[in-house]
Amino acid sequence: MEFQAVVMAAGGGSRMTDLTSSIPKPVLPVGNRPLLWYPLNLLERAGFEEVIVITRKEIQKMLKLDTKMKLDFVCIGDNMDMGTADSLRHIHQKIKTDVLVLSCDLFTDVDLYKVVDLFRTHDATLSMLMKKTHEPTEAVPGQKGKKKPVEQRDFIGVDDTGKRLLFMANEADLDEELVIKRSILQKHPRMHIRTGLMDAHLYCLKKYVVDFLVENRTITSLRSELIPHLVRKQFSSPTSVQQGLDNKEEDQKKKEQASLDVYSFIKEDNSLLKPAPDNSCWNDHRGDMNETLHEGKVRCYVHIMKEGLCYRVNTLGLYIEANRQVHKLLLNLGLEEPLVHGSAQITDREMVGSDSIIGSSTQVGKKASIKHSIIGSKCNIEDKVKIINCIIMNSVTIKEGCCLQGSVVCHNAVIEKDADIKDCLIGNDQRLEAKAKHVNEVIVGTEQLMEI
Repeated sequence: MEFQAVVMAAGGGSRMTDLTSSIPKPVLPVGNRPLLWYPLNLLERAGFEEVIVITRKEIQKMLKLDTKMKLDFVCIGDNMDMGTADSLRHIHQKIKTDVLVLSCDLFTDVDLYKVVDLFRTHDATLSMLMKKTHEPTEAVPGQKGKKKPVEQRDFIGVDDTGKRLLFMANEADLDEELVIKRSILQKHPRMHIRTGLMDAHLYCLKKYVVDFLVENRTITSLRSELIPHLVRKQFSSPTSVQQGLDNKEEDQKKKEQASLDVYSFIKEDNSLLKPAPDNSCWNDHRGDMNETLHEGKVRCYVHIMKEGLCYRVNTLGLYIEANRQVHKLLLNLGLEEPLVHGSAQITDREMVGSDSIIGSSTQVGKKASIKHSIIGSKCNIEDKVKIINCIIMNSVTIKEGCCLQGSVVCHNAVIEKDADIKDCLIGNDQRLEAKAKHVNEVIVGTEQLMEI
């Protein structure tokens, strides 16, 4: 691979604080693997041998990853509030080539080469991944009856091929009208505006974009600031510097503006092998030659997945959905493996559904029924327990006769005998009393109180 890969794994999971208040997002278990394992596996399958992982010391200590790749952990301080662009700027001295940046919460079976080949084919500044937004269909623990926050839509403009990214704006940044610059329509008279697309936070970027970030410290976020900036820059002219004799201060200001223009970081290719654009029949790119040689030097592309799985696991609902789909994802990737770990002890195997996952060293008692659920490692599920559509993390004890449905139970929780739990989230180390009944609740310690 001619890219360096960077995985962002330092975020706190602010949209799912009900889970991440006690379990950092990169180590949240999905199918009994840390969430971070999934983007790393995507890179490993694509042939990467080394990955830079930006994280925090606390998270690095908790990670146990099964990978053959060399992981270069770069830890940022717990007191440092960094956006994704800040994080990339933080490691700029390690970046020697074009870069592939992705988030630790990306859960997908995408063919990575479809994004990479767009970048190569068109000598692009940016290529990125998008997928139709997925809304979880089943109830989310603790949220039934609560008003769902309104998401601001992204407006995405693409050309007739659906690959050239021409326009990008968020609803929050618009007035009452959607305004398209004339310079865009002059070059692309037909533009398709799409909504309902999710930015997967997977970006191929030219090395000079990182150089530009180093100098332009006003940009803190890749998704909300850098990417829209690059898309806009495709159809604007480089900032020019006109020397003036009568106003040195104004002259200096123009120079500073030009130095912060991304165009000023693009290095010219003066190779003798470069063909003359107007009279050569040879093309060093597999795409449209006219586009590559005659359009602006900043070019942005998008691969919009039509089939397959692709989620950003950044809400409780999508965390649950990823766990429900994990068996399908692993099958799509050709990673067939036993759903029940060899060290798990199950008294009545026929009571465990064929799509349930049971972790290592877990014990399941007599007549215990487990359907459509994921059980972590070192759990103790006693006799006559019923578990349906649940995620049970590690070292959880569920006493005899309990019934759990549609719930998430975090590490080290204890649920006493004959409890009845439905559509609840139970935090780390919680203990529920015998015969307790809870419906649609978030049950956490006082130090973990949060808003949903």
